[in-house]
Amino acid sequence: MGGTSLRDGFAAELGKDLTEVDRVGRLIEEFGERTGLPPKLIYHFTLAFDELLTNTISYGFPDGMHEQITVSVTLDEESLVAEILDSGIAFNPLERESPDITLSVEDRPIGGLGVHFVRTFMDKVEYRREDGRNRLTMAKYLKDSTERESQP
Repeated sequence: MGGTSLRDGFAAELGKDLTEVDRVGRLIEEFGERTGLPPKLIYHFTLAFDELLTNTISYGFPDGMHEQITVSVTLDEESLVAEILDSGIAFNPLERESPDITLSVEDRPIGGLGVHFVRTFMDKVEYRREDGRNRLTMAKYLKDSTERESQP
């Protein structure tokens, strides 16, 4: 599937294939290098994005349902923002309870850890259902990170 480079970000149309998660991760890493964002910020951002996208691809489209997934990442002076827009079943991952991470792995129910990463690593996460599509937006504020590495 294709991708579009934007001056301050990128957008890509994805298929319902988990290999797309790796492709988007590489796009985010390349974008981070090109814009001089701190590697730790990019690592956390990519991890959160990967978790959300994996869930969308894995569970958002029952058999026979047409899939349409668009992702975008933009950067301005204040934040790095990602959006996942999909035509899958209505699902707000933010309504899911965070797992009890004090429990051992054996005692902890399966699921929910990805959303926990998103809540932990991102400064703002929003979900909306509009026009029959899921729109999940997450942002990481740059003021809490070190200044862009390319700046003096």
